[in-house]
Amino acid sequence: MSSLPLLPLPDKPELVGIARLASEGESLREGHNVEYFTLTSKSLLNRCVSRRSLPFTWTINPYRGCEFGCRYCYARYTHEFMEMRDGMEFEQKIYVKQHAAELLRQDLRRVKPDEAIALGTATDPYQPAERRYEITRGILEEFARHSGYELGIVTKSNLIVRDLDLLQQVAQSNQLSVHVTITTLNVDLARILEPRAPRPDLRMDAVRDLRQAGLRVGVSCSPVIPGITDSPKDLETVIRAAAEAGAEYVFANPLFLKPCSAAVFLPFLEQNFPHLVENYRQRYHHRAFLPAAYGKRLSQLVRSLRAKYKVTRADRGEKTALAAKWPVQAFDEQLSLF
Repeated sequence: MSSLPLLPLPDKPELVGIARLASEGESLREGHNVEYFTLTSKSLLNRCVSRRSLPFTWTINPYRGCEFGCRYCYARYTHEFMEMRDGMEFEQKIYVKQHAAELLRQDLRRVKPDEAIALGTATDPYQPAERRYEITRGILEEFARHSGYELGIVTKSNLIVRDLDLLQQVAQSNQLSVHVTITTLNVDLARILEPRAPRPDLRMDAVRDLRQAGLRVGVSCSPVIPGITDSPKDLETVIRAAAEAGAEYVFANPLFLKPCSAAVFLPFLEQNFPHLVENYRQRYHHRAFLPAAYGKRLSQLVRSLRAKYKVTRADRGEKTALAAKWPVQAFDEQLSLF
């Protein structure tokens, strides 16, 4: 019997841009199902091109990916630029940007006086990798050599307290604000929502330490997760604790779900909050955001709680930290009726 001729396998498409650079990354080490790779970058500053109104022009992300593994994380899509379609790879393959401080030194020439910079919008700058690689610390050391910039840092980690000295140096000659994300004070709930992030009480301690060091710091309750963290009682618990820790402002935005995020978040719901699954499927059907009245009600509730606990600096028309100016996005029903 004659055999059929072997056909050549089709060529894989050639990787380009960030996907090619990621494929060339050198493996640094592995730990608890997390791999670390080097990533060569041509620049550190990224111009924000979002169609939403945001209070910053530039973003800095010292790493690609984040091992905190927050079930709701919107930034999982960023690994798709490297041809990684599995949303879980965002927390399993962490890319460490090389020569970040040198790149920042060059990039800062592009920043105009009225353009704010946000550090940590798509990855946490103080995730566990930072303990070893200190990319964020190198970035702060570079900022400390400059003056006149507006910088906001967003993090879920109390590791930021390690850099108190540098943060104070940066704040002497620049406008600096730190935004610590605390979605709930319920430790058990936080452990399943944000499985490898520091406990919320440790984050609140960091808020207190930053304020005592004279730094401008506030609390982000974002994302507020309908049916899980959006009850008035839960939000009041966070805002009261933020006030007691000395936070100068609090802000909150509702959850939004890109398809890559929904692919991780909906199975999480099925396992932990099955009674919410159908509700979410209907309300997020073919859209990342829910309608506007939910966000309006959330904004009103947060404003009233800020007033109750006198976390009202951002309401008095003073120069505000950039995250305190982030607009609340849109939802529709009363919080308790999601």
